[in-house]
Amino acid sequence: MRYAARRERLRATAAERGLDAVLVTDLLNVRYLTGFTGSNGALLLRADGGDVFGTDGRYTTQAGTQVPDLELLVDRGTVSALAREAVLPRSGRPPARTIGYESHHLTVDGLRALESVLAEAAAGGTAPELTSVRRAVEALRAVKDDDEIDALRRACAVADAALAELAAEGALRPGRTELQVGRELDARMLTLGAEAPSFETIVATGANSAIPHHRPDSTELRAGDLLKLDFGATVDGYHSDMTRTVVLGGAADWQREVYELVAAAQAAGRAALAVGADVVAVDAAARDVIAQAGHAEHFTHGLGHGVGLEIHEAPGIGQLGAGRLAAGMAVTVEPGVYLPGHGGVRIEDTLIVTDDEPELMTLTSKELLVL
Repeated sequence: MRYAARRERLRATAAERGLDAVLVTDLLNVRYLTGFTGSNGALLLRADGGDVFGTDGRYTTQAGTQVPDLELLVDRGTVSALAREAVLPRSGRPPARTIGYESHHLTVDGLRALESVLAEAAAGGTAPELTSVRRAVEALRAVKDDDEIDALRRACAVADAALAELAAEGALRPGRTELQVGRELDARMLTLGAEAPSFETIVATGANSAIPHHRPDSTELRAGDLLKLDFGATVDGYHSDMTRTVVLGGAADWQREVYELVAAAQAAGRAALAVGADVVAVDAAARDVIAQAGHAEHFTHGLGHGVGLEIHEAPGIGQLGAGRLAAGMAVTVEPGVYLPGHGGVRIEDTLIVTDDEPELMTLTSKELLVL
């Protein structure tokens, strides 16, 4: 079972760090390791096995269905109850002395609650310790397994189909507003099988297209404008991410010039995706194309990011990134050139890093579309 295999990877991490147990409290990490999709759940992963899943009474039936292979602990104070099970086990097994916890997720009050449980155990004669395993599960999530890649592939297909249908039906036309287009794109993705949009859909026309993360408003689409669409679909919890920029009516020379520049940069970034590639070097491969054309100051964000259970996750591909790419990583490549007051172009794909060429997941044409 894929969840058991994922837990074994975390167990190996725990062993490397000398931990007796790990408390996983971030709900997306819990979902990744167990399959549970409810709003309250946590996992006690033991280095020697015998993991325990915790939730409250609202989810007893759901947990039995989604997490049938783990011991279930039902308690409204889920995290504290699991911590108590680690240091004061009911089964007679040795108590955990070193416990990893997700410091990037737990609140101050949550940490104090854990410390209270540990103090209770110390009063009984043991002296357990807490140690941060900050983003250890996220590091595992950066490399996707076959099931995850399949979900990503289906999420990308939904987004591709939604845009194709809107374009074919003439929905991207002068006189409509950004909000109307965005809402229709979202609705079409839901109709095609998405659970939800991956994020707030970006529809930016005219001068608004020069704002990288413009929020759609009542601005009307006009002939001669650039129209930037950044959107994605969520399928089985996994997110797709794609940006296409089109022109309404005839394209001006400057629009074609900027589009061709971004397309060249995007192609260079895609070509740089290789196992072992430094993420800073991947960013530079695309950024240098734009800088050499005199538009360095008009490319204001990183080249890309990982996608999966979150729309932005490891690895980050940018000038401040760190690390190297590995086979199975799902990433975006999304350079842009933004000319304030005039318009901007971004072209973005979701891809899978492989031992050969990267697998392109978002298949909508990147030729400049004039509608």
